[in-house]
Amino acid sequence: MNNVVLIGRLTRDPEVRYTSGSQMAVASFTVAIDRPTRAGEEKKADFPRVTVFGKQAETCEKYLAKGRLVAINGRIQTGSYQNKNGDTVYTTDVVANRVEFLEWGDRPQGGGSNYRQEPARQAQPAQQHQQSQQSQPAEEMPDSFQAIDEDVPF
Repeated sequence: MNNVVLIGRLTRDPEVRYTSGSQMAVASFTVAIDRPTRAGEEKKADFPRVTVFGKQAETCEKYLAKGRLVAINGRIQTGSYQNKNGDTVYTTDVVANRVEFLEWGDRPQGGGSNYRQEPARQAQPAQQHQQSQQSQPAEEMPDSFQAIDEDVPF
């Protein structure tokens, strides 16, 4: 089994290139993931490189930016190449099957990605967007999204 699930913040904006034959988009970026530490220890982090293909790569380029929180589901892939000096360099990458946007700019999202929701960098400011959502009547929301007045037993 080769499965990895990560949650971290982008260390830089995604870079997209296109394959020569099929012109498929390939996005790559690095995420910072905190390592668990014991009390009193210095914080440590890992910085795995993530590769995304196809339409999802284009979506990552369009909506992700440095500092955004993302969840990644994918697999580990290792490889190697010869550098300029003739030395063999070994690589380990995460090839993402799914990337979920956990934040849109400064607005945290509780349930993962929602591609229909507009990101903060588009024309309508986030504040106006939130106000327009709040002004919608409650009858238009599906039943599963209605507020619950009962106490939750946990």
